[in-house]
Amino acid sequence: MSYPSLHNNSFIKALLRQPTLHTPVWLMGQAGHPLPEYRLLRAKAGCYLSLLKQPDYTTEATLQPFRYLSLDAAVVTTDILTLADAMGLGLYFVHGETPRLRYPLRDEKAIQRLRVPDPRAQEYLYQSVAQSRRALEGKVPLIGVAGNPWSLACYMVEGGPPGDFQLIKRMLYRRPELLHRLLLTTSQAVAASLNAQIESGAQAVMLLDPFAGALANGMYQRFSLFYAREVLARLHKSQHGHRVPSILYTRGASQWLVETAQSGADCLGLDASYDLGMARQLVGNTVALQGNLDPAVLLGDEACIRRGVQRTLQAFGPACAGTGHVFNLGQDILPSTPPQALAVVVDAVHAYSQVKGGVHA
Repeated sequence: MSYPSLHNNSFIKALLRQPTLHTPVWLMGQAGHPLPEYRLLRAKAGCYLSLLKQPDYTTEATLQPFRYLSLDAAVVTTDILTLADAMGLGLYFVHGETPRLRYPLRDEKAIQRLRVPDPRAQEYLYQSVAQSRRALEGKVPLIGVAGNPWSLACYMVEGGPPGDFQLIKRMLYRRPELLHRLLLTTSQAVAASLNAQIESGAQAVMLLDPFAGALANGMYQRFSLFYAREVLARLHKSQHGHRVPSILYTRGASQWLVETAQSGADCLGLDASYDLGMARQLVGNTVALQGNLDPAVLLGDEACIRRGVQRTLQAFGPACAGTGHVFNLGQDILPSTPPQALAVVVDAVHAYSQVKGGVHA
């Protein structure tokens, strides 16, 4: 399948640590959700899962923030737990968008039965990727998404948001070999899903590990980072002759930054707890960095938001250096974020990072 040439490749260049004329920006946590257009679309779909499983709706949701904001990349509208659903665990949502699984993995037999799903079980996602890529018309690249095996396993064992992680950690310490089996199968499924998204048109992919920080030292390396490496090693690295870069986002794992930089990802997504300048010093030129404005800053007034953007850019340094910075939030957008705050962030990033003569404007 052929697509138009990419007009704005600053995001891809930054991931590959190549110089850019400004710092590229996109926003984690489905930037369209605060928009009134999204709320109308969600109401039309009937429920969140119905929206996710209908490519026309997900394509529209993917494009909405791009139409409203001058973003340098778009991300396919999905949920990392659609893969668990495809593996037979029965995804549903309560209180709007809080995920639950009807058939959590609570015993050895359930884990032994778990298999990499038939690709047709996520066909709606791959259709959404292809449809969104065509609809973008080469204006900006499209990002595919999946969950890191550890964070997916937390949901799969706990049955929903893991809270105090008691069930998954009981398995980790009492039956580590069983958890390894779960993580191995899940890593194969994640890699297959991301590769299918690449084949469908995703020009970059992101592996999300929001629960990495729940692990103790030593356990993070064995149960989270090891399987992130497994996934990243299996990914297709090119698409029609163009490099497909990867982002690994970990939350609460700042103490393992140097080790995580050896994961095989092209870029590390950082939560808001990181000192961005120090992180850059620690990883050197081995990986690009993405982040890491505190999303709560967007609840402030315009001056507050612009100061936050400027501090983040200054902490990393100029885009022209080719050391690779993608501006983003450190976590998902807060539900109460006013839509106009998103526009202020994007405008401020482009204005403050624009390069003239090799220095920040």
